[in-house]
Amino acid sequence: MSKIGIIGAGNVSRAMLTGMSKSKYDLEMVYINSKSQESKERLALDLMIKCAKNNIDLVKKSKYIIFALKSKNYSEVIEEIKDYIDVDNHIFISLAPGYTIGEFKEKTGYENLKVVRAMPNIPSYVAEGMTCLSFSEGDFSEKNKQEVIDIFEYFSEVEVLEEDYMDTAVSISASSPAYVYVMIEAMGDAGVLTGMPRKQSYKLAAQAVIGAAKMVKELDLHPGELKDAVCSPGGTTIEAIKVLEKRGFRSALIESMLACYNKSKLLQK
Repeated sequence: MSKIGIIGAGNVSRAMLTGMSKSKYDLEMVYINSKSQESKERLALDLMIKCAKNNIDLVKKSKYIIFALKSKNYSEVIEEIKDYIDVDNHIFISLAPGYTIGEFKEKTGYENLKVVRAMPNIPSYVAEGMTCLSFSEGDFSEKNKQEVIDIFEYFSEVEVLEEDYMDTAVSISASSPAYVYVMIEAMGDAGVLTGMPRKQSYKLAAQAVIGAAKMVKELDLHPGELKDAVCSPGGTTIEAIKVLEKRGFRSALIESMLACYNKSKLLQK
């Protein structure tokens, strides 16, 4: 098992590492570094992982280097480490929306650098994440690709995509848990409005979402077909669906995801 270095100690790093620990990944093989000494030390202490002295130390000790920081900070970090890059052995994994593989290579000055764009999401925290991966064309052996996939499968499902689809992955996968949390919160509020205690309302709402998603994933049926199966003629569910359609629930979701997609594309500029 090769060593992993993570630059950045924010929410995404914590989610990935917590998911890895739940799946019994050996976190002794992981190094962390961050501009924030406090964040780095807190994450290292919580999950019992090693702190690198600095980014150069991290690169020297790791095969896989994950950039878990904002794209505006990429140039500074790449400038710091680029003289220590081993093109034959290092694999760089970029998590920033809108930061392309070509841009990453250009900043380092290495045309044949192994670069992966990865888009995980917050449910990785409970080892139920979704990660989309895109590999720099022509630089990876199948063995190298599988090694990267294996890392992300410790905390998520993995889908390999062409890089052109990565901005869509931001809107439909990476950002979408936030939409679901808003929906669960609203469902819980409705339960409270009708007299149910909030804790029970959230539990019922969350489990309904989990079960519905599992049916879509495992039964391989169209979501509309599953929706129709719940809607009895003249019943309670179709009455709720009528209101959702009247209030633009479907179009609001589509438009919000398009806004997310467009923002991701804008970051490339």
